[in-house]
Amino acid sequence: MTARPRLSLLAALVLTVLAILAGSGVADRLGSGGWEDPTAESTYATKALEREFPDSQPNLLLLVDSRRSSVDDPAVAAKARRLAARLATEKGVTGVGSYWQSGAPALRARDGHEALIAARITGDDNAMGKTLDRIAPSYRGTHGPVRVTVGGPVAVRHEMQTIIREDLTRAELIALPVTLVLLVMVFGSAVAALLPLGIGIVAILGTNAVLRGLTEFTDVSVFAMNLTTALGLGLAIDYALFIVRRFREELSTGAEPLTAVGTTLRTAGRTVLFSALTVAVSLAAMMVFPQYFLRSFAYAGIAVVLLAAGAALILLPAALVLLGHRVNSLDLRRLFRRRSPGNPGAEGTAWARTATLVMRRAPFFALATTAVLVLLGLPFLGVKFGTADDRQLPSTAESHMVQQHIREGFPGSPGGGLEVFAEGRATQAQYAAYKERVAALPEVLRVDGPLVKGDSAYFTVLPRGEAVDDAAQHLVGELRSTGAPFDTKVTGTAAVLVDSKHAIGERLPWAVVFIAVVTLLLVFLLTGSVLIPVQAVLLNALSLTAMFGAVVWVFQDGHLSGLLGFTSTGSIETTLPVLMFCVAFGLSMDYGVFLLSRIKEEYDRGGTSHPGKAVGDGDHSRAVRYGLQRTGGLITAAAVILAVVMVAIGTSRVTSTKMLGLGIALAVLMDAMIVRSLLVPAVMRLTGRATWWAPSPLRRFHARFGLSEGESSASGETAHAERGEQQEQGGQGEQGEQTEGDRESDKAAAHG
Repeated sequence: MTARPRLSLLAALVLTVLAILAGSGVADRLGSGGWEDPTAESTYATKALEREFPDSQPNLLLLVDSRRSSVDDPAVAAKARRLAARLATEKGVTGVGSYWQSGAPALRARDGHEALIAARITGDDNAMGKTLDRIAPSYRGTHGPVRVTVGGPVAVRHEMQTIIREDLTRAELIALPVTLVLLVMVFGSAVAALLPLGIGIVAILGTNAVLRGLTEFTDVSVFAMNLTTALGLGLAIDYALFIVRRFREELSTGAEPLTAVGTTLRTAGRTVLFSALTVAVSLAAMMVFPQYFLRSFAYAGIAVVLLAAGAALILLPAALVLLGHRVNSLDLRRLFRRRSPGNPGAEGTAWARTATLVMRRAPFFALATTAVLVLLGLPFLGVKFGTADDRQLPSTAESHMVQQHIREGFPGSPGGGLEVFAEGRATQAQYAAYKERVAALPEVLRVDGPLVKGDSAYFTVLPRGEAVDDAAQHLVGELRSTGAPFDTKVTGTAAVLVDSKHAIGERLPWAVVFIAVVTLLLVFLLTGSVLIPVQAVLLNALSLTAMFGAVVWVFQDGHLSGLLGFTSTGSIETTLPVLMFCVAFGLSMDYGVFLLSRIKEEYDRGGTSHPGKAVGDGDHSRAVRYGLQRTGGLITAAAVILAVVMVAIGTSRVTSTKMLGLGIALAVLMDAMIVRSLLVPAVMRLTGRATWWAPSPLRRFHARFGLSEGESSASGETAHAERGEQQEQGGQGEQGEQTEGDRESDKAAAHG
């Protein structure tokens, strides 16, 4: 890429144009479901009912408001019947029924001023959306004595897709200019600031193409578009930020641009690749779950992370070779403030002082930060899991208002009923006996049915309480254990929730073990230590407590709902904590790798770059201080930029997207500003020399196969292995001469 940089960038431009074409229209191919387990009993029953009794599963509801008249008024009834008859003639619509046709009490509001027309739109999500767009305008609005609004599951999904698409565009328009301002503040140079932003834009366009390609092979959630776009933009900018920063450091030591690029890729570039692997591993853990909502994040997330790293490691070096020293052009900070040329390292000095203070009071900072993080996570102990519904939408959304009217004004908990699908030949007496046994259950309000078709039948069971409360979930178990002379399968909102919780609870330990084991292995390959990987996993998990506590306190309990503009349902959708854990854990490891790599680099040089100095706690403390000094400001800047992108996503009007964006933004900031700045140096000071200990076989393995940052990695690994042997024997480190890599490090440290 650097040998022919102009040709490389031209090829990248062509590929970007192709990505724009390939990614066009991707939003229309994404699904808004995927919360349920496709292998669960409730999913089987739902599909069977759709196949055998399509009229039992309406997904389109017309709320007919007679205003001041009664729905039984002759003029109102006549107009409603005509609307229902016309709806029955629409292409792609089946199973039309209404209160005026059946007289069912559940279809009539308690006050007598509203009633429902129900129907089913056939086809997949795309076909249903097109049918809804075609027919809804002719029914929505005033028709003589009645006013009609459109709702139902298909309207909720379609409106959610439309809002998410609009919100994503707005989020990008917010994030890009704010990010540019922050990059200018970090680099000073407008040219240097534009490079990460350009890489981020390439990542966004590539993300859309990746999502479009994935829809050819699997279902992809519409929520994946928001989060993977944010990840692609945020990570590409972060990775480019580290590479451009290191490139400018190398130029400042007098290196030629091509040499500086090579050194940058061998150091920061290697760490970027390693960091991308740690994020991808965390996202890959979601593939163990059966819900396509989570699996689509895994597929798309892994591809986008690798795309962001690839753009930073392949395109950016070519641009840096062409720019050379012009990467420092157009210092915009001169327009706003004077910069003292005699104190260029003030930022690094501040971080060195922070590290010194923290390590001097290590027990206090370790206990205080741990206590604060645990305290912030306490609200999560009261978490209640539920299902996603129309309340994800803003209160002004038409489909949300329709469902809210039904919840508050119609009898029998509409939409909260449980359906029992029965298979196998049975007599009417057997059906009647089963119905009596079900009706006798204490949680049951009423049992309707059966409706029989051949060897199949179904019953509708209305619970006494809320649709998904504890009693309704317990009722699901009671129904499944109730004996019958035929096979029964239970579905409904509460049944889907029970099955989803079971699927996640069954597979969550495997996901956690996968993340932990692979992370332990990767961090060991980076550091050669047994203790540091354990520290990294535990401290990463601790950094997420504030996010989970805030999610429950804000989104479940409803605090700040007015300020943030959402409707609290009193529960958290079951899959969202899993998604947030995997994403936030990966991002925390991303920053952890950058800090640890610099600490490791300095620690490896400790025995050779300071002749006459014994290897021990002094070298260890100096390495920690140096690592925080060199990366503290950069990690904080990268975290703030990623948080800005996530907050922009969090401005969405859809509650789940808002929760994801704001929650992950909080986790990233807490990790960078609390865990990396205070807790990590405090814990590493407390563990002292033991931080770097490893058994002899593992040290030899790491010396041969380990990954490290730095030009003199081989000598560093050898020094580390020798130093480990001396630590086991209680010996002192050997003296040695300064290597070329050490001199480069000292130059960079003096410059910084």
